[in-house]
Amino acid sequence: MDSSLAAWLVVAISIAAANLPFLSERVFGVIRLSPKPAAGATPSLRTKSLPLRLLELIVLYFVVGFLARMLESRIGGVFAQNWEFYAITGCLFLVLAFPGFVLRYLRKQRR
Repeated sequence: MDSSLAAWLVVAISIAAANLPFLSERVFGVIRLSPKPAAGATPSLRTKSLPLRLLELIVLYFVVGFLARMLESRIGGVFAQNWEFYAITGCLFLVLAFPGFVLRYLRKQRR
């Protein structure tokens, strides 16, 4: 695989993974939360809380990082990274998650 193709693949996967917690009510897009039964009400789908979404975002950051490291090792040698690399990529992952956050929490809901 070409190195520029691998880089763009990591960017595309990062965008999708960063927005997944905010665009889906399922954990990691797969696990459905059980509904909370209310007294005398019909059961509805349970929505994820913000802390659960942030935890999911952190886990997906490490999954994408592992995938990027695997692609880097297939291309050539893996470079050692210091804390600055992880701070920058973590902030970049948060920036990539901003569209999903806006759609979930800041957009006006029509009723």
